[in-house]
Amino acid sequence: MMAVSRSDLLAWLNELLQLNYTKIEQCGTGGAYCQILDSIYGDLPMARVKMNAKHEYEFVANFKVMQNVFKAKKIDKPIPIEKLVKCKMQDNLEFLQWMKRFWDSNYGGQGYDAVGRRRGAPAEPPATIAPLSTGARSASAVLGVGGRSGGKTPISGHRAGSTQPNEAMQALQTQLREMSTHMEGLEKERDFYFAKLRDIEILVQQQTETLESQGKEDDNLKEIQKILYSTEDGFEVPENAPVDEEETF
Repeated sequence: MMAVSRSDLLAWLNELLQLNYTKIEQCGTGGAYCQILDSIYGDLPMARVKMNAKHEYEFVANFKVMQNVFKAKKIDKPIPIEKLVKCKMQDNLEFLQWMKRFWDSNYGGQGYDAVGRRRGAPAEPPATIAPLSTGARSASAVLGVGGRSGGKTPISGHRAGSTQPNEAMQALQTQLREMSTHMEGLEKERDFYFAKLRDIEILVQQQTETLESQGKEDDNLKEIQKILYSTEDGFEVPENAPVDEEETF
């Protein structure tokens, strides 16, 4: 089967899901992939899918929903989540081509209310690539490359060489401050969600111990613990924690 072109894929995707995507790499947020599956099965938990996701951790959360559907439906296809969430065109093109072939083979032609299924949630094309600093000047502008020729002294009387390096340093310092502020925000966000997970872990552990003392057990609590202790590449494994070997990313 011949691969579908990018333009044809986008046209199909936008028509099926009532979206307005302009680039294949926008699929890297995971929302569109989830809804393609929902158009086939009609039972995907769309309330958990963030169609207007803007951060990588939100992209990952969308793919986790998709991964659970793959497991439940016994779809034997690894999801290269770590590559897809980087929103690179080639990785997402290959995966979207596979999704199109899967849809062609499994969609029953039953019709699909995409907007209704996502409950009218905004689905504007995601901005998958954001500049590090919108306020910083380009290096060529800061350093005067391609600008005034001949090294003439500006009207102010100061030599260009004495002011431009200082201006470049100020621009770099501004960019560094912006990066530092962004990092602080990410750390606060991480700590916020970690605290929530820790509270859930303690609550589940206490409830499990209470049930065990009564000679009982709860499968739902076991599943929650399994999710909490599952591991992923690049993350530390909690000491003595059970490993979910079925995780694929």
